[in-house]
Amino acid sequence: MYDNILLPYDGSEGAAEVLHHASEIAHWADATIQVLYVADTTRDSVTVVEGHTVDVLAQQGEKAVDEAAKTLDTLGVSYDTDVVQGNPAPTIVEYAERYDQDLVVMPTHGREGVSRYFVGSVSEKVVRLSSVPVLTVRMQPDEKLTFPYENVLIPTDGSSAATYAADHLVELSASLDATVHVLSVVEDAGLGPDVRSTTSGQESERAANDAVETVVSEAETRGVDDIVRHVEHGTPVEEIRDCIESNDIHAVGMGTTGRRGTDRILLGSVAEETVRSAPVPVVTVAEPE
Repeated sequence: MYDNILLPYDGSEGAAEVLHHASEIAHWADATIQVLYVADTTRDSVTVVEGHTVDVLAQQGEKAVDEAAKTLDTLGVSYDTDVVQGNPAPTIVEYAERYDQDLVVMPTHGREGVSRYFVGSVSEKVVRLSSVPVLTVRMQPDEKLTFPYENVLIPTDGSSAATYAADHLVELSASLDATVHVLSVVEDAGLGPDVRSTTSGQESERAANDAVETVVSEAETRGVDDIVRHVEHGTPVEEIRDCIESNDIHAVGMGTTGRRGTDRILLGSVAEETVRSAPVPVVTVAEPE
């Protein structure tokens, strides 16, 4: 399913843990990991040492990818390394597309100082901009990464973006022989007691069930044996987190939508908040334009 995995890497402790997780995926998929260090051209990194002009970040990058290479040698994973210069987020996105990467794996919010430029905005920009699926990992001291994923959560609102992403996650789940949990959330907090609100609530309930059944049908078609349906009432992000905790979920998959470029938005704001807060890896998949 994945032949080439792009791993933007800076050698920090959290990034090293994500390297190991990416290695597990690569072993399973028989994939090659492309370790990439982006020397940030938006920062002043050039200095003079003994009369020679030196790019300090580029030197740090060479050291970081060399360390990653040693780890991957030990783990027996096929890999390549590269150090490039550029603005990190768009450079990562362009690199993934230019070199036909099938998955981008990168850390997001985590321990203090986990990453030079991946904490927060850069990883979220990559999620917004990338046409290649992105797996983000939020590293926290009390959180563990599990692979193979045994329980995969697919939230859906029935939109074309959500359905497209669900197809990818169903394929991944089928390949892993994982249990698929399909969740749709009815947001009824604003509904009042009048007839119009009651009718609207019933329509929302039907739409949520229909969205779940669309994904379930795809999962059944792909031979997934274990499927769990969830239709909940509440706030989507909260219900996603509750479902993760209640069902021992190991990974979540969601869609992104919007115009290509800096104004791409995530599926509502739900996917963005899930990427920021989920205690498990989140795979985001962009619907083709």
